[in-house]
Order: sequence, then C-alpha cells, then structure tokens
Amino acid sequence: MFSLEGFLGTSAPFYLDLATVYFAFLPFLMAFSIYFAVKKEYKKHFISQAIILGTTLIIVVIFEIGVRISGGFLEYSKYSNVSFDFMLVFLTIHILIAIAAVAGWLFLFISSYKAYKNNTFDGKKHKKIGKAIFAALTISSIMGIFIYLFLFVF
Repeated sequence: MFSLEGFLGTSAPFYLDLATVYFAFLPFLMAFSIYFAVKKEYKKHFISQAIILGTTLIIVVIFEIGVRISGGFLEYSKYSNVSFDFMLVFLTIHILIAIAAVAGWLFLFISSYKAYKNNTFDGKKHKKIGKAIFAALTISSIMGIFIYLFLFVF
C-alpha cells in the first residue's frame, strides 16, 4: 500500500491520495452526521460519529506509517516549487490544528457518551464544543489538501 502509485495523477503515493480524498470528504461526512442531531436522531448521530471517527483514526494511522516509511515531508518537499520555509510554517500550523481537532473530537465523543449514560448530558455545551471541532476539522482538512497541492501539484 505504501509503495503503490497514487490514483490522482500526481507523483504522490497511494496512501497520500487516499488520505487527501478522505479528508476532502470529511467535512461533508461530519455535516451529514450533524444533520442527524439537528433532526433529533441522536442514535444515528452517535453511530455515524463513531464510524467517521474510527475511519478517521485508521486513515491517520495509515498516513503516519506511510510518512515515516517514505521519508515524509523533507523528502517530498525536495520536489516542490513552493518555498520550504512557507511549507514548514504551514505544515506546523496544520499539525497543531489537526492534533487539537482530533483530540477534541475524541474527548467530546467519549465524554458525551459517558454523560449520556449517566443522564448528565448537556446538549448546549456539546453543541458549542462540536461546532468548534467541526470548524477545526474543516480547516485542518482544507490545509491538508493544500499541503498535498503544494507538494505534488504546484
């Protein structure tokens, strides 16, 4: 999987194409799941969040393994026309937002489940935190797509 040629027509390997496409769709998957909560279909919201979160974690693990095997950012940035310094700053910001978003998402998922089971669930607090996580995941996804473009297209 890590040495397979990608499918997006660039020099990127398969695992990077897979991760890029998944994260391009992630905000839409999240919006679909949130729609269940808006419609008060909480069980569907919970199940869809579990599936999306689990899939996201699997994609992140695949991505991280692939990056470590391939030499990662330093190796890929050698062939980019985009300034290395700019890319490094952009990547650092992306990583910080992505870690915060996924950690927050995990925390919200687990704490909300526990609160629901203990009849202490606070919908307003959940919604507020959920909006912030959705925004952070969306920003992180967009930044990840741009990193792919900076490394393999521009």
